[in-house]
Amino acid sequence: MRFARRFGVGDEEIWDTGRGPYDADLGGGVFKYRLARDGEGSSGGARALIAMKIAQRAVLMFGFEKKDRANIKSDELKGYRKAARIYLGYTEAEITAIVKEKALVEIARSRKGTGNGKSL
Repeated sequence: MRFARRFGVGDEEIWDTGRGPYDADLGGGVFKYRLARDGEGSSGGARALIAMKIAQRAVLMFGFEKKDRANIKSDELKGYRKAARIYLGYTEAEITAIVKEKALVEIARSRKGTGNGKSL
């Protein structure tokens, strides 16, 4: 979440990114997505690594701006694949407990025009 705040993307943009097409399937449930910042084109963009089990769960594990690094290293990818197995193996009750403990932050699509616009 620190990366998202620094890069200037909110919950809605993260939600939309994870629901859109991925840039690369890195194996082991790890997908790479492109993030764009308005008005900066691809050079002002970033990448996000998301552990995902389609239609079940997605966990934003890591984000980086292209200006800071070109890509992740193969040994880092092995670590992200291992983390993805763990995240995607949790039951719904376990994930709920982890979110309650604030070790993970849940992002749910907000319903515009209802309530205060916060995530559900």
